[in-house]
Amino acid sequence: MYHVILRKTKRERRKLGIRKNLSGTTEKPRVSVFRSNKYIYAQLIDDTKGVTLADVSKETKEIHKGKPKTAAALEVGKLLAEKAKKLKVKTAVFDRNGYKFHGRVKNVVDGLREGGLSI
Repeated sequence: MYHVILRKTKRERRKLGIRKNLSGTTEKPRVSVFRSNKYIYAQLIDDTKGVTLADVSKETKEIHKGKPKTAAALEVGKLLAEKAKKLKVKTAVFDRNGYKFHGRVKNVVDGLREGGLSI
């Protein structure tokens, strides 16, 4: 019997559908989230120049030590909001990257909002 081989995972296909409508600028960058089994990462991206403005990748392991993943995700959002303030960014567009908007991904957004970034 003939089987169709799916070349992209379901998350990758959802991601492409989301990214079709989103794009970040210098004034309003895109906040992209990546969720692994162990950690969560976030970054501010300017799509017009193709540049990452700020990220929270180096600090992620220290933030996660001794905390539940959801609490650490909240801290990741707050830290990225602080970095955005230094760049004088007040608003951003959120890219959930194909993940459902709940749990750790939602906590990152809550942390960004608590840090003063408007999404």
